[in-house]
Amino acid sequence: MNTSEKINRIEKLLPALYERLRRCDICPRECHRNRIAGEKGYCGTDASVTVYTSFCHRGEELPISGRNGSGTLFFSGCSLRCIFCQNHTFSHTITGKRTDKNDLADLMLSLQRKGAHNINLVTPTHVLPQILQGLQCAYHRGLSIPIVYNTSGYEKKEIVALLEGIVDIYLADIKYLSADLAKNCSNAEDYPRRCREAVQQMAQQVSTVYEKDLLKQGLIIRHLVLPNHIDNSKEVLSWVKKNLPGALVSVMFQYRPYYNAHQFPLIDRPVNYREYEQINELVEQLDLPGWVQEFDPPDELAGVYFTPDNKTV
Repeated sequence: MNTSEKINRIEKLLPALYERLRRCDICPRECHRNRIAGEKGYCGTDASVTVYTSFCHRGEELPISGRNGSGTLFFSGCSLRCIFCQNHTFSHTITGKRTDKNDLADLMLSLQRKGAHNINLVTPTHVLPQILQGLQCAYHRGLSIPIVYNTSGYEKKEIVALLEGIVDIYLADIKYLSADLAKNCSNAEDYPRRCREAVQQMAQQVSTVYEKDLLKQGLIIRHLVLPNHIDNSKEVLSWVKKNLPGALVSVMFQYRPYYNAHQFPLIDRPVNYREYEQINELVEQLDLPGWVQEFDPPDELAGVYFTPDNKTV
């Protein structure tokens, strides 16, 4: 879609999406809170949008970050709220600056002026109508770089379907294909089903398109390896190989027992080198396109180390 077509598509989507906030069912939690009236959903938010920080992020996958960085907006609140969340400082609380559609457009355009290769929306679903309104404003004012939808994977496929032609790059987690693990870590026993449906919908919308070394369109599946759960990682990677042949895969080893991970003793430690070797070997055997993170990567990749910078809000 060109910019005019994206503006028109967003215009058509907004009334129904805002109406859903009155009985909120945008994410799989379906908490049915009237967020327009000020009630807060499972995500912790009402109808307002809070941006924790925004900056040109150079810690994403290389075709996303490029030389100048990915224009990343971290939204406060989350509909998944994992017990080991590395972004818990703003995902489990509402921390940062409240914004409106013009503020969001200002942020996006500021990042574009700084040379960001894309606009990277981190944990966007619970504030999707508000983001689209800001995006519409930004398009009217000259936004032209790709849109990255950076999600936990806990999505409703019918909501993902609405984003066709608006989102250029899906950066989606597949955390678990074990319902028990999803329940223990994220209180979301339906995560495996919801995630499989959502990422398959994403795969139908986009194919992999590069411009030189930068990704302009495509689907990247991220998987964070958890300690003592190598079988879950093997199942995830094998499923991706079979069901998402066009996807790029990013296997991550930056897990640390942040936040309330101690509540589940099996994940109360980092991944060890033997676990790293097993998964690395499987990635090679499956011949998955993409990236494998180094063993024991630097801690500063986690959101708990990000410094809020809302000067442009």
